[in-house]
Amino acid sequence: MERTKLHPVDEVPPLRRLIPLGLQHVMVMVATPLSAVFLVSQTLRLSDSLTTNLLSATFILSGLGTLLQSFGPWKMGAKLPFVMLPGGAPIIMFLMIAQEHGLQMATGAVILTGVFYFVVLPLFTRLLRFFPTVVIGTMIVVIGINLVKHSALLITGQPTSEGFGRFDHLALGVATILLIVLFYRFLPGSWRPVAVLLGMVGATAIAALMGLVNFTGVAEGNVIALPQLLPFGPPEFDLLASLPLLIFSIASMAEATGQTVLNGEVVGKEIIAKRDAPKTIRGDAIMSLLGGLFGTSLIVTSGENIGIVKATGVRTRFVTVTAGFILILIGVIAPVGRLMAAIPTAVVGGTAVIVFSIILAMGIQMLRRVDFQDHRNTMIAAVALCAGLMPTLVPGMYDELPPNARILLGSGVAMTAFVGVVMNILFLHLGKKSGQETSTPDEEFPAPENQVKESL
Repeated sequence: MERTKLHPVDEVPPLRRLIPLGLQHVMVMVATPLSAVFLVSQTLRLSDSLTTNLLSATFILSGLGTLLQSFGPWKMGAKLPFVMLPGGAPIIMFLMIAQEHGLQMATGAVILTGVFYFVVLPLFTRLLRFFPTVVIGTMIVVIGINLVKHSALLITGQPTSEGFGRFDHLALGVATILLIVLFYRFLPGSWRPVAVLLGMVGATAIAALMGLVNFTGVAEGNVIALPQLLPFGPPEFDLLASLPLLIFSIASMAEATGQTVLNGEVVGKEIIAKRDAPKTIRGDAIMSLLGGLFGTSLIVTSGENIGIVKATGVRTRFVTVTAGFILILIGVIAPVGRLMAAIPTAVVGGTAVIVFSIILAMGIQMLRRVDFQDHRNTMIAAVALCAGLMPTLVPGMYDELPPNARILLGSGVAMTAFVGVVMNILFLHLGKKSGQETSTPDEEFPAPENQVKESL
């Protein structure tokens, strides 16, 4: 009897290849958990012991979540090469709640949001028919633009910060990009999958010569770090105080849907959004619930690694399995985390700019399948892009509005999803339908003809 051939996403490469490939994913995403913890620590003036505890918890939960999404047990996780990280917007909302109501209330808000995911998911699944390709593709474009913007700020620093746009940081970011491009172009095919990792290592070496790397604190402090359950004390629950995170969770579900479809396209695996997106969302729900118990904000599926999968052509989910174990190791062995923290942000930013620009290009590629000869699709995409790009390109445009309105309107991805769905209903589901319909997410997403063939 002929053995069924494994799909590339399920193939298991040898360990000697898995370790550098998994490390590559980690090095691109390591700035997110580090910056999230340091922002919370500095804003709330936490003690060194609490900061260490949160750093350990964030890395361990990100690693466990990555394993959950990659293995996908009990319909929790999509069995795709995903990583999980603390979300940027939820961190800001967590801080807002903590500053106004205290850390115990903020912890309670995260736990309530984790439960809310499970409660709302059946209703959200019914609404997925209103997310056709034109809406999901537009969401991916806005996600890519947002990620590129945040990556560029890692190179330049914040506009209000001292040293914004320093020449040496700009030069280091550009050098990182050039090294990755050169490695990808001139290395033999077997080395091309680790071009991003080699570019980061080479750029870090250049940064050390420029005096921009400091490894002196790596050997200081504890060797083993384990997270503490409920580090801020017993949680307190208040639905009104939790409202910002509850509202965000709806947008997070829409974003997870787009990421699931996109990831499936990258690895060439057929995806039915109504069946597969809930698996991704359940993983977000359980990890966010655990995050609240260990003092972090929401831990959600990230699109940060999808660009790496596309760039390298390595489609197996066991690369992110390896990345998950490395993240757990970083959380447990404190010096490893401090070593990662020593990588200059300009190097991480230069790497991320390339990776996230690939996500943007893939959103455009997805939109190419939409029939824009049908004026309805053109109007849906145009208005959704307008709603999503305005708060991204003009930060603070909604600052005069009430806080809860700012949360929704100020999120480019949330507004793209919301407006796209409303426009889709208005043009394609109300009144008499005419002309060609757009594809719906219930359709299968086969691998494009020009899919990357080199999988390992």
